[in-house]
Amino acid sequence: MVEKVDRIWMDGELIRWDEAKVHILTHTLHYGMGVFEGIRCYKCPDGRSGVFRLAEHIHRLFDSAHIAEIEIPFAPEELIEACKETMRTNGLTEGYIRPLVFIGDGAMGVHPQDNSIRVAIITWKWGAYLGEEALQQGTRVKTSSYNRHHVNVMMTKAKICGNYVNSVLAKREAVRGGYDEALMLDTDGYVSEATGENIFLVRNGLIKTPPLTSVLAGITRASVMTIIKDKGMQVAEQRFTRDELYTADEVFFTGTAAEVTPVREIDDRRIGAGRPGPVTKEIQTTFFQAAHGELEQYKDWVSYL
Repeated sequence: MVEKVDRIWMDGELIRWDEAKVHILTHTLHYGMGVFEGIRCYKCPDGRSGVFRLAEHIHRLFDSAHIAEIEIPFAPEELIEACKETMRTNGLTEGYIRPLVFIGDGAMGVHPQDNSIRVAIITWKWGAYLGEEALQQGTRVKTSSYNRHHVNVMMTKAKICGNYVNSVLAKREAVRGGYDEALMLDTDGYVSEATGENIFLVRNGLIKTPPLTSVLAGITRASVMTIIKDKGMQVAEQRFTRDELYTADEVFFTGTAAEVTPVREIDDRRIGAGRPGPVTKEIQTTFFQAAHGELEQYKDWVSYL
C-alpha cells in the first residue's frame, strides 16, 4: 500500500493529498493515453537526499509525450524543480517520485480533441520493488504466456499508461502461479524484458542484454551498461532466447523500481548456483554506491534536494 503523504503537485500547485481528484470522465482513465515516469530519491551517506538521474527521467517523459502526441504545458526545468519541491514539502529524505501526464475530461470517444493536458507529481516511501529478500537472494521468474508489444502495435519506446495493461496481465499470471515476476518474449520469440524491468545475462565473461527493439530504453539499464564498461567488462546488446537464460552463469533485472535484482530461477530451472553471482553482486554494489552519490565518477547522476 502507498503510504499517504501531505501534498501532491498538480497542474502547478501543491495541494493536499485528499484534494488530488479527477473527474470520472477523465479521458486517460477510459482510454489509457497518458505518460508517466518512475524516479527514485535516495538518502545519501553525507545526509543529503539525491534524486537518481532526474533530468534523464524528465527528458524521457517529454519523449514519451511527444511520441503520444501530448504537449506538456510545462517546461522540463519546471518539472525537475517540481519533483524536488514535492519531496521537500512532504519531508521525505528518500522515496519514489511519479510524474504523470494525462488527458483530462471534456470530449469522449477515442479522439480526445482539445481536452486539457493535466500534470501531477506524486511522492511516497517505497522500498525494494521485488522485496529485500530478492535483492539479497534473487527472485523466481516464469515466462509469460503474453508477448511483449510488437513495435507496430504499440509505441514501445514510450512509457505510455495503456502499454502497462500488458504488464499487469503478465504479472498477475506469474504471481498466481507462485512466482515473483514474469519474463516476456517479443513477438518473434526472443527475450524482451520483464513486466517493468530490463534483463541481463552473464555467461563465460560476456554480459548480454536485449537490444532496444520492443524494449523500453531503461535509464537504470543505461546506467548499468556504463558501469559494466567502466569496469572493463564486455557488454553486448544482442537478441537471445529463453533457453540461453537457462544456461547462463548469472541473470539480473534492472529498473528504477527493481534497481539491480538478481534472478535465481527461471521456469523452474536454477540459474547458475541458484544465488546471486559475483558479477551481479559487483554491479549491484557499484550501482547503489553511484545512486547514493558515493562515487565521484558518477556524481552527475545525482541531483540533490
